Amino acid sequence: MPRPHVFRKIALALMIAVVPVISLAQPAPAPTADDADGERSLDTRIRQHMADGGLVGIAAAIIVDGKVAWRAGYGYADREARTPFTTATVMNIASISKTMTGAAMMRAVEQELLSLDADINLALPFKVRNPHRPDTPITLRQLATHTSGITDRAPVYARGYHFGGDAPQALGDFLAGYLVADGADYAKENFLDVAPGSHREYSNIGAALAAHIVERATGQPLNVYTREKFFVPLGMSHTRWFMSEAPMDDHATLYISEHDLQLPILAYGLVTWPDGGLRTSVDDLSKFFIALLDGGKNAGARVLARASVNDMLRFQFTAERKPDNVDIAEKNSGLFWQTKFNMRYVGHGGSDPGLKTEMLATPALDIGVILFTNTSGETTNKAYVGILKALFAHAESLRAERP
Repeated sequence: MPRPHVFRKIALALMIAVVPVISLAQPAPAPTADDADGERSLDTRIRQHMADGGLVGIAAAIIVDGKVAWRAGYGYADREARTPFTTATVMNIASISKTMTGAAMMRAVEQELLSLDADINLALPFKVRNPHRPDTPITLRQLATHTSGITDRAPVYARGYHFGGDAPQALGDFLAGYLVADGADYAKENFLDVAPGSHREYSNIGAALAAHIVERATGQPLNVYTREKFFVPLGMSHTRWFMSEAPMDDHATLYISEHDLQLPILAYGLVTWPDGGLRTSVDDLSKFFIALLDGGKNAGARVLARASVNDMLRFQFTAERKPDNVDIAEKNSGLFWQTKFNMRYVGHGGSDPGLKTEMLATPALDIGVILFTNTSGETTNKAYVGILKALFAHAESLRAERP
């Protein structure tokens, strides 16, 4: 997800070790006779991309017709301890977290606790208005399509990263300070000079505000609400929002790759944690992704009504009703769900210091790919995209083999 470049500087300043490149990958699971050649080819490409890009560890899963058809881990979750990176390894997943926030929002709408098109002030203890358009209300649908007019002012947003633990400031306190006149971080520059709904600009703080609205409407903190409504019924037993919620012994170390070095950084939390702070594994996230791809259910557990999922995943922009800066032939948006790679895929991705993630599907929702890496840096993106393409190519071959 887009985040200010200042985060990379923050991460570099907080490095705890300098270690040379090691590109030994964890062996993939043994293939069956029928697909051995395809998996060997995929395995070779993944290992080569990891070596070229200096990726310390990755894990991935391919979903075909609502089932995990392939999964594997490579490299290290912790290189210094030589801990393998597996599909059970937990790490923060950056902006893919917004899809969980979106699902929680839709669950609250199902409960008739919220309306997507009502003034958000009906659900807040403080008043939020764009000072450039004070008479025009902001809605949840606008927050979820990044058209609310709320913008991430980089110096303030960067301060919300807390290296070494969970962020100490409460979400609601930060939001009030940022969005309410006379707040500690308030400025007119926190809002675009546009009418709500008329212009698209990706806003992490807008997503965090949507999550806080869910908290106010349900009477539960989002971490509790999502655990009860999604994590437990789907069997996502290693998923949590905060470092303090579970031991970190299953958690990946994050690395910055620069000048042929992979440099470990401290684990961190976010004050706007619902926009990017979910901690999960490829195995756990696959369960949630399958539920979205299959209309709100997985393995007998229904976590959302099919109508809610349809509304969350459908394209919100049309030729007649779209932001002024969006070409719908190139980009569209669901509710905390969006097109990627020029409409080729849908879903969400995430980027933060030391990590890159994707949770993407074909528009028909019959193929999905999840990819995590615990490494970020100047050399990693080409390798990451190469691995993603290889995974989708393998997914297409697996799909073609099915009756």
